[in-house]
Amino acid sequence: MRRRILCLNLLVVVWGLFAADKLLAAEENFYQGKTLRFVVGFSPGGGFDAFTRLIGRHIGKHIPGNPTVVVENMTGAGSLVAANYIYNKAKPDGLTVGTFNGGLVVQQILGRKGVEFDARKSEWLGVPVQASSVCALRKGSGIGSLEQWFAAKEPVKLGGSAPGAVSTDDMPRILKAALNFPLVVVDGYKGTADIRLAVESGEVAGVCNTWESFKATWPREIQSGAIKMLLQMLPKKHPELTEVPNAIDYAKSEEGRKMIRVAYDMNAILWLYALPPAMPKDRLQQLRRAFMNTLRDPAYLAEAKKANVDTDPLGGEEVEKIVGRFFALESDFVQRLKTILIPSG
Repeated sequence: MRRRILCLNLLVVVWGLFAADKLLAAEENFYQGKTLRFVVGFSPGGGFDAFTRLIGRHIGKHIPGNPTVVVENMTGAGSLVAANYIYNKAKPDGLTVGTFNGGLVVQQILGRKGVEFDARKSEWLGVPVQASSVCALRKGSGIGSLEQWFAAKEPVKLGGSAPGAVSTDDMPRILKAALNFPLVVVDGYKGTADIRLAVESGEVAGVCNTWESFKATWPREIQSGAIKMLLQMLPKKHPELTEVPNAIDYAKSEEGRKMIRVAYDMNAILWLYALPPAMPKDRLQQLRRAFMNTLRDPAYLAEAKKANVDTDPLGGEEVEKIVGRFFALESDFVQRLKTILIPSG
């Protein structure tokens, strides 16, 4: 009797191992013959688009099954259309990845109308680089230094897309409140490529954007002096921008300094890559590993260097921690941020 029980137990164990191996093999082969779709929340030609197409050329080989990778653009409301789509409409099967402005996480906390996702339930893939926000003006604006900008008699017009777009919209609004800076954000552009055209035509005087995006999409303008970096917003100066003033050095109140420190976290998750909620955890881990391995891939890094694209990634787990810090902000401070980042009317 005892021998029969032992044999039965052994058969159960063997069957369990066989079933587990079969399930693992099926999961590893899930992406074979399939297409992984990246949905970019901004128009072609901008920084988000450039980053995603670069990642898309390399990530397939780091995913078991080597899926085909395609990139699509879904513009609207500073990438809110894409963020809502990923959370509510994309299937949680690991075949759709969204990239949108990480500032939308803060917009949820502020109660912005139109936010139809819950960042606490989203699945985060990671960010390819922690952004370095910089404000720049075109040569023809007549302002060539920070001192001249502070002395401007009229608010300087900067191009933006919509509240929640961290670098183009939220950063300048925080600067205006924290430093009493003379500027106004003109919303409505579909992405930084469109803002660049507006700057070149003189429709707006300049833009706040990431240094990474400036280098990747405005290299000739920077080299020729057609556009000049006048202010950066970083915990410490970027090593390539040592002559550009840093915003924290001009904040005169503790509230202003706190706003700028929150902006650092917003910058860290600006280039946010997300997946629909409730997707299989093993598949999420597969994609997270593939994402980070792509950003360490020598072939990716070589192409990124050639394209003037920086790499300073954060994994999905680190993104979760930053999102948690946003939700832990004091209610009074959140209300103050709301008045700054969500313009009335």
